[in-house]
Order: sequence, then structure tokens, then C-alpha cells
Amino acid sequence: MVNLVIIDKTGEMKVCKYNVDKDEIYKKCKFKKPDNFEHRHTWTTKKDKYSFNSVSLYARDTGKANTENKYDLPPPVDNILYFGCIALLAHDNNGEVDLSVEEWEIFYEDLFGGFENLANTAKEDEEEEDELENVPKELKTKSGYLKDDFVVEDNLVEDVSGSDEGSWEDETSELDYEEYSYSDED
Repeated sequence: MVNLVIIDKTGEMKVCKYNVDKDEIYKKCKFKKPDNFEHRHTWTTKKDKYSFNSVSLYARDTGKANTENKYDLPPPVDNILYFGCIALLAHDNNGEVDLSVEEWEIFYEDLFGGFENLANTAKEDEEEEDELENVPKELKTKSGYLKDDFVVEDNLVEDVSGSDEGSWEDETSELDYEEYSYSDED
């Protein structure tokens, strides 16, 4: 018997015992029939920090509405919709081996290329120097932004068309300006 990881449709993970010789994986995922439940992908690793060489994904890709699995899987199956529970089974050179939730989470992070913990970088962000701190006030807007061609004062509005406001006369235009009456009378 080996441990496999089951991911339910809400994304919650748990370890389940699996008898490789007798059990069928679809039953561990609480499916009554094996219809459309099959091996979908295998991720491999060359790193020595795992007790396995690969992890296989077993799932259904058809199902009823509201039974979609919400768990974000790593590429290349990150855009495929699966239904119900998903099973993850680890392998080494000799066959199936135990997989824990903790091992899967470490492998999962590696498959995505690592994650950045925003709580760890928050202190660094607070200690960053304000690059506009030493810029004179006359070179900044009221809001504190650098005056350049991109940011303009709120009260400055330029007419980029080069014409007077309200002028609808354009020699190339097929549109004419018409007064609109807002009354109920015809």
C-alpha cells in the first residue's frame, strides 16, 4: 500500500491509502464508475530532494456544472478543467511510492518556478527610498508626481484637436451638428 494525495473539488488536499494491486484510483476519488477517469499527465523531476521521480495526475475532464475542481494545477494542465476529485500518485524507478501533502506542495512550488512571499518583502518595500523626495516642489504636481509629458495638472486640459470647443465643422466629416429638442412636443 502507498499513500496518494486526493484533491477535492474545493482544492482541499488529503492523503489516502492506496492498494496498488487491488484498489482502483477512481474509487478513492469517490466516483462510482471509471467513466472518463484516466491518467491525464505526469510531471517528472531530476532533483534529488524528492523520494520520487514523477507524479501522475488522474482525473475526469467531463462532469456536471458546479462539480469543477477549483485547484490550480501546474503547467501544462493549468488551463484544463477537471471535475470532482483529482488523484496524485508518485513513482520512482521501482514503481509507486508514498506521496504526502507536504512533498506535493514543495514539488508544486518547483513546478511553478517558486513563489514569492509578500510578507517577507513588505519590510524591504517600507525601507525603499522615495525617488521623488529630493526633487524640488516646482517640478512636481499638486499630487506629488513628477511633471513630465505624461502627467499633467488636474486643472490643465489641452485641446489636442487644434479646433475650437463645440466646433463640428470638418470638411471631411459626413456628420452634421443638429440641435436636439428635449421637449415632449412634436
